[in-house]
Amino acid sequence: MLPESTDHARPDADASPGGTASSDDPSNPFAASRPTTTAAAPPALDKSNDRVREMFRQIAPRYDLMNHLLSLNIDKHWRRQAVRRMRLEPGLPVLDVCTGTGDLAIAMAHHSPSNVDVVGSDFCHAMLEIARDKRVPGTPSEPIQFLEADSQQLPFEDDVFQCVTVAFGLRNVADTDRGLREMTRVCRGGGQVMVLEFSRPTLFGLRHGYNFYFTQVLPRLGQWFARNNKAAYEYLPESVGQFPDGQALADRMVQAGLTDVRFTPLTFGVCTIYEGTKPGYEGIRPGYEGTKPDAGSAR
Repeated sequence: MLPESTDHARPDADASPGGTASSDDPSNPFAASRPTTTAAAPPALDKSNDRVREMFRQIAPRYDLMNHLLSLNIDKHWRRQAVRRMRLEPGLPVLDVCTGTGDLAIAMAHHSPSNVDVVGSDFCHAMLEIARDKRVPGTPSEPIQFLEADSQQLPFEDDVFQCVTVAFGLRNVADTDRGLREMTRVCRGGGQVMVLEFSRPTLFGLRHGYNFYFTQVLPRLGQWFARNNKAAYEYLPESVGQFPDGQALADRMVQAGLTDVRFTPLTFGVCTIYEGTKPGYEGIRPGYEGTKPDAGSAR
């Protein structure tokens, strides 16, 4: 069994060593030397709200299949691992932003106390329609509230939710730091913010195999599945390659105001769970019905 990222994390058979947010010490005489030359950075992706919303509208019917292709069908296991790490208390609501077709929100509903309200938000109406259709009457998924909202301007008061999550969506937010700050803002003091996201493996052989799959195999599969939406299926793996992972993303969670930030790579680093705590304990608002003035409904 490979070690977890922290002493108190749950054991996970496919987890790789993770870490906690910290900074390097430039005065350390034993620090490994780093190369002074770097390769040219690839062109930045267009992650504007309009472009990303339209892209997901077009691929919404095939989005779940796309995630299965990206993860080689292990994404369901990763979501279960994330839910097991959530510290959920009875009677306090939880929020899944960039919920997409609702898989993580539904998993939370099935594995949380019966009186925990689950809310899923996304700015793509077509994705939310699929999420709503997944709710099954008479099961814990039935009362989930799915609403249209921009993760960069959430329509909730401060300190509402005991846990705020995002799965495979943060890399699509136009302003990553703003998205993290909003997740932190609506989380109650002492609550948990969790990010589940694709990352790049560190093992040499696996990294090269993974890169080949992402750059050569996946675009061809996407072209076959997408037909007129080839660009969307090229964007998804490119967004993984350009998104910060590991310590870099953990540091940005600290900058967003979170403490005790830690991360745990899963499946040899193909995916990573990031966890942070909002400092303080301010209690909980009585509900989440209220909206902020001028809140957009435009991730």
